[in-house]
This record gives sequence, C-alpha cells and structure tokens, in this order.
Amino acid sequence: MLRIDIVVPVFNEGALLPVFHDSLKNALAFLEAGAVRYIYVNDGSTDATQEILTSLSASDRAIAVIELSRNFGHQAALSAGLWHADADIVIMMDGDGQHPPALLPRMLELHDSGYDVVQGQRLDHGASLKRATSRTFYWLISRVGSLSLAEGASDFRSISRRVLLALREVPEYHRFYRGIIPWLGFRTSLLPYQPGERLAGSSKYSLRKMLRLAADGVFSFSLIPLKLGIVLGSVFLCLAATEVVYVGSLWFSGKRTLLVPGWSSLIVITTAGLGAMMVLLGFIGVYVGMIFQEVKRRPVYVVRSVMEGGVEAPRHDLPGSARAGAA
Repeated sequence: MLRIDIVVPVFNEGALLPVFHDSLKNALAFLEAGAVRYIYVNDGSTDATQEILTSLSASDRAIAVIELSRNFGHQAALSAGLWHADADIVIMMDGDGQHPPALLPRMLELHDSGYDVVQGQRLDHGASLKRATSRTFYWLISRVGSLSLAEGASDFRSISRRVLLALREVPEYHRFYRGIIPWLGFRTSLLPYQPGERLAGSSKYSLRKMLRLAADGVFSFSLIPLKLGIVLGSVFLCLAATEVVYVGSLWFSGKRTLLVPGWSSLIVITTAGLGAMMVLLGFIGVYVGMIFQEVKRRPVYVVRSVMEGGVEAPRHDLPGSARAGAA
C-alpha cells in the first residue's frame, strides 16, 4: 500500500478548514484506510485556525498539525510540511478550495504511470491585472532564468519520494518551489485545472507577497540582471565614442565655432549614466543581500509545536532547528 502525505499550508483559514478537510477525505475515499496523512501547516495564523486544527486532529488520527512560531510565508510553510512528510507520494496544495481536491485521483493515476512530478497548471489566472502580471512573470523567468516554467504552474502538485528526498538536498534560504522542482529534472506531467471558488474569505497573497515571490524566482535562477551591466556599459561606451568622433570631425574640419558648451547632452548623458549605475547597484545589492541571508544559516522557519492525532510531539522531535529548517 502506497502511503500518501498531503501538505496544506494555511494562514487565517480557520472558518473553511472543516469543509475543506471533508472535501479531501471524500476525494480520496476510494483509498485503503491508513493510506493518507493530512499535514496542515499553520503559518502563524492570528484567528482560530490553530484551535480548529487541534480539534480536527483530535477527531482524526490521520491529521498532523505543524504550528509555526510566526508567519514565515507560503514557501517556508511548504518547507515545514515537506520536512515532516515521509510518504511514497507527497501532494502540495492550498487550503482555500482553489486547488480542486477532485483532481487528486487523477494525480495519483499519473504518478502510477511513472511521473515523479505531477504539476498543476492553472488555466484561469483570475482578474485581468493578476492574469497580465502572471503571464509577464512566467514570460520573464523563462527567458532570463536557467529553466523554462509552464505558464500557470502553481504550488498544486504531487511528487514522488525520490523528489522529496532530492528537495531536502537543496539548502537555499529563498525557496521558490515552482522553480526548484523543475530544476531537479525529474519526469513531469502537467495537469491543467480550472481553479475552484474560494470556500470563504479572500486571498492572503497580497501584491507585496506576490512581488517578493517573483523576485525570489528571478534572482534565484538567473544572473541576467548582473550581466545587464555589461550591455548598458557597452552602450554608454559607444555613445562616448560617437561623441568623440563627432567632436573630432568638427575640430579637424575647421568648424570649431560650432562647438558650443554641450550643456543639454552633458546633463542627459550624466543623468542616464547615474540612473543606470543606480539600477545596477540595486541588482548587485539584491544578490549581496541574498548571499548575506544564506551565510547567516538561519532556519527557513521555526516550529512552535507539532501534533499527531491530537497528541503533541516531544520538543526534541520538532523539525525547527537550523539544520532541519534549511533542508
């Protein structure tokens, strides 16, 4: 019997969790008893999420609850769940209902067909602004990055155990699983889906969080922003060479009187040059900042508690150490 772990990061989703959990159980009712474990990761919720998860865990021994000490972000919460997972198949999905539980049997079928990764591909990207920014992001990272991402790839996927073990060998602090998992190179199948309606509440992914995730993706998988400095520097050298040729032609042709103080051109070139320098320094600053965070070796997340079947795990078993959080 294959064992299946389902990792679900949640943040202030308490009101919808009982309904969502019932939908998961109904979707997987065809499996043998004991085949599935549900790992909920409470990413520092401030509502009644922890109390509801504790109650669910007490009533269902197949539920594990990992409570983080604060809100570390979606990718960090996924990391906590993946570190706790120990099954033949691990499924990652959100707990708001937009990742359809009805597709889980199809994911398992594709896994049985030999695919190590079954990647959910969202067909509808929501509002027009979000759809446009999403397409721009996937277009950008597929061209400046070191890998190609399918448009609409989400954090709704299943992975085999060997992919899970490979993920634990990736120690980086800035996690972008939509890029890390394709980078591993395992056999992958895309599973298109139409997102379901949210069961309750609104999206917790603000514009700031989406931009941060996009930046982690671009800067983690591409050196193009740094190489942009060479291109811009070459352009300015060409402009400078053109200016020298122009001035020299006037000087040697006896038209020195046409040489007037080039106030406008000087200001434009100086301003543009300083602007380009500031942009490049910003890029370098981002990379240096990411290096700084890596070398500090802080854990990606910190665990407050872990519950299995309504019983709290001993403190020494919690995967919240620097080593565990980074793996």
